[in-house]
This record gives sequence, structure tokens and C-alpha cells, in this order.
Amino acid sequence: MLELENVETFYGTIQALFGMSLRCDEGQVTTLIGRNGMGKTTTVGSIMGTLESRNGEIRFDGVSIRGKPAYRVAQLGVGLVPEGRQIFPNLNVRENLLATAANYNGSDDPWTLDKVLEFFPRLHERLANQGSQLSGGEQQMLAIGRALMLNPRLLILDEATEGLAPLIRQEIWRRLEQLKQSGLTILLIDKNIDEFAHIADRHFIVEKGQVVWQGDSDALSANAELKARYLGI
Repeated sequence: MLELENVETFYGTIQALFGMSLRCDEGQVTTLIGRNGMGKTTTVGSIMGTLESRNGEIRFDGVSIRGKPAYRVAQLGVGLVPEGRQIFPNLNVRENLLATAANYNGSDDPWTLDKVLEFFPRLHERLANQGSQLSGGEQQMLAIGRALMLNPRLLILDEATEGLAPLIRQEIWRRLEQLKQSGLTILLIDKNIDEFAHIADRHFIVEKGQVVWQGDSDALSANAELKARYLGI
């Protein structure tokens, strides 16, 4: 569904991605993992069109999206849960969710306000609260719900559980497993490898702006030297 091939991205004159290549197959959970500052969020920005890639190719469902503006990438069916959540602090939960409501791909069973509130019951309890009044875990649920309201075919989550308490992290992973079971394709960027390995189909390790290893969860778990070298575990 998503394929990056030899992508090079710069911040001004400083190069951040050096031939980034990865793929996300339909219906699977793919992860992009690595230490901080190695190019994970830059890869997300390159996919979404918020950063300009000078070389390489980015295809979504066979269509080139490199160079397309972020709103067009979203319309094609790519939903983003960004690092830091970036919800609208002065809008309440209902308004945050309705702000992105769309069904560009004509889903027969689209995500609606009621469906998101059923998926995240805690948001139903906070429906009238402003975004700034929510806990970190509630804000993350809202950020995921907001992305689902776009009715994406691919959901990208950048640091989905960063800074959250263990119980909240577990709840997020359970919800993501449900989304996978529904057939949604997911690209996941996170650090808590042991917590999400059971739902992931394939991992890509990034080092200095390029992929240095790829494989499944069994191969990753069995390679302690690999994790120590690239993930600091």
C-alpha cells in the first residue's frame, strides 16, 4: 500500500534521509524504529508532504505522492497521529473529532462520531471538555480518533505511547490490535518494542536516515546484538 524508494530529504542544506526505503503491505502493521534523531519523524514528514523530498519515490496504492501537499495526501487516505498529538486545545472533544470528518474513499462502514466514541468510551465522558483539559492518555485517544474520522486506508502513528502511563499504553495497544483486525493498514513509530511486537508484522530499523535492517518480530526478538547496536536495549 505504501512504498518509499531511495528517498532523500533535507532541512535546508542539511540532509536527513539518505536513500530511505520501506514498504507497508495492506492489512499489516509495519514499524519504523530506531534511536532518536535517526530520521523516523523526517520519514513521516516526507510521506505526508510536510517536508520536501528532493529525490526518490513515495507511492501510496501505486500512485506517486512525493511532492503532493499534506491535505491531498490525507484525501487519498493517509491518516496521521502526529508526535506530540497536536490536538486543537481550544476546541472540545466533539469539535476536534468533527473537524476532520470525511469519507473521501467512500467506505461502506465509515468512522463516525458515535463509532469513535464507542471505540474510546473515555472520550464520550469528556465530550464537552476542551482539548487542553484532557489528560495525556485522553489526548492520545482523541488524536487517534481524529485520524480515524478521516476514514483512512493507512494510519500512521508517530510515537503513539510516548509519555503515557503503562496502563494507558496497554489500552492504546489493544485498540491498535483491534484496528489491525478490522483490516486497517498501520505504520507505527514507537520505542516500546516489547509492547507492540505481538501485533507487528514487519520491522524496519533506521540509522542515520536509512534502513539498516528489516525483518519480522521473531527475528528481531531473537537478535539481542541487533537491538543493542541500533536500539540501545
